[in-house]
Amino acid sequence: MAALIPRSRTTPAPGAVHVPEWLPEERQRELVEACRGWARGPVPMRRTELPGGGVMSVQSVSLGWHWSPYRYTRRAGDVNGAPVAPLPEWLVELGRRAVADAYQDEAAGRAYRPDVALVNFYGTGATMGMHQDKDERSDAPVVSLSVGDACLFRLGNTEGRGRPWQDLRLESGDLLVFGGPSRFAYHGVPKVYPGTAEPSVGPATGRLNLTLRETGLPG
Repeated sequence: MAALIPRSRTTPAPGAVHVPEWLPEERQRELVEACRGWARGPVPMRRTELPGGGVMSVQSVSLGWHWSPYRYTRRAGDVNGAPVAPLPEWLVELGRRAVADAYQDEAAGRAYRPDVALVNFYGTGATMGMHQDKDERSDAPVVSLSVGDACLFRLGNTEGRGRPWQDLRLESGDLLVFGGPSRFAYHGVPKVYPGTAEPSVGPATGRLNLTLRETGLPG
């Protein structure tokens, strides 16, 4: 019965807004199909190797700019040297609408100009440690879209990885925008809940998370 109870939008921290069920099911299906195409290349989805030698459990692929720890480039020098796939205009427009709806501010949406998207796939057992999105030269908001299995999203503070933090459950179709005072808050995904996705919408298993950002880098 809990799934039948409408979830309300919340502001878990200043500048952070959670809008449940923002993406309709048809748009979720479109995103899943698009992500399957992006995962094939020109730069394929992969587990990123960290400078210390560890490998992320999450699989990822980028659009617009290629992200590798901890910088953006136009070619994926750490994968296959190929140029990164372009960021489609329809995805840019989706990001602008997300900002406008989250902040209930059409001007903020028009001013938002994301130039990179990071697509992360959380398979069985995948998690994301607490981190800051600070490789950008812009403090414009981060737009986060979830499709597939639900997850526990941990939104922390800007000073370090420890408490205080808040735990949110993000479901398929949910929108989370964090900017302003929360733009550089530490955050992570300590848990994904297997088998919670609607089979007709998301991937067969796992969670897709797509984040849009402004890099602030020259074109």
